[in-house]
Amino acid sequence: MTLPLAITAGEPAGIGPELLVKLAHRQLPRAVVAIGDRQLIQARAALIGLDIELVPPSPRQSVHQPGRLPVLDVPLVNRDCLGKPDAGNAGALLNMLNVAIDGCRDRQFAAMVTGPLQKSTILDGGFAFSGHTEYVAQRTDSPLPVMLLANESLRVALVTTHLPLRNVADAITSARVGAVLDVVWQDLHRLYNIQQPNIAVCGLNPHAGEGGHLGHEDAAEIQPAINAQRQLGRQVHGPYPADSIFAHQGRDADAIVAMYHDQGLPVIKDRGFGSIVNITLGLNIIRTSVDHGSALDIAGTGKADVSSLMQAVQLADRFAQHRPKSI
Repeated sequence: MTLPLAITAGEPAGIGPELLVKLAHRQLPRAVVAIGDRQLIQARAALIGLDIELVPPSPRQSVHQPGRLPVLDVPLVNRDCLGKPDAGNAGALLNMLNVAIDGCRDRQFAAMVTGPLQKSTILDGGFAFSGHTEYVAQRTDSPLPVMLLANESLRVALVTTHLPLRNVADAITSARVGAVLDVVWQDLHRLYNIQQPNIAVCGLNPHAGEGGHLGHEDAAEIQPAINAQRQLGRQVHGPYPADSIFAHQGRDADAIVAMYHDQGLPVIKDRGFGSIVNITLGLNIIRTSVDHGSALDIAGTGKADVSSLMQAVQLADRFAQHRPKSI
């Protein structure tokens, strides 16, 4: 039996609900189940002028029918929140994630695709929340989640994610870099079916430390982690200066590993914003996501672009078709 994909609606004040409506009108590779507030999704469809038939999920449905969207209803506290996030909805937002995560773990869903969240809604609601990546990892008991952004031409993974810049250098240890490289190598092999992944690694400092004149982390922390990977017979290279790796040393790599969020992500977003998928590596379930935020300023206008969500669905389906036994 072909299992459906679970798709969370995301921040109700933003574009997530209407993206679900737009997605439902597309040809999709398999059945999907939306997880969100049924009444809100119906209202948002009417607001942007798209007809939609919302139905209860059926375990027998394996093929998507355009214009028809199965919904697992997770009611909100406040549906009248267009463009204005309401902290009262925080618990429902986490419940959406829990339903999707637990459904993947119980093999009700083949994978989960997450719509854009407004982290401030959850934080203002009194919940500790640093992001989708960390939350999904915690609930699935996955020790080291790794953020990977990918499109057809480039994959960028991160050693650190949502850290203030002043804390990044302290977080770059040989142990952490090595663990991230291990996760990236294994999931390029398992999910992308790349037999011998080729990984290029950014340095932390300008010119990758300039032989120690511009910082010690590149030689003392990053290089030993790379050497350990190479001793395993893996094609892992670097550290290379971040200002040249994307144009030169990492051009033919299967993935580039950056040390921090704004070192790697501006490059891939400049090359293909809207066609990028956010993938969490290192999980025992499959999770993909859009590459953008909740876009409160255009919510309800019908201007939201469904391209990234469509790409996330297609990639989740691709991974699910070749689901490794170990996931």
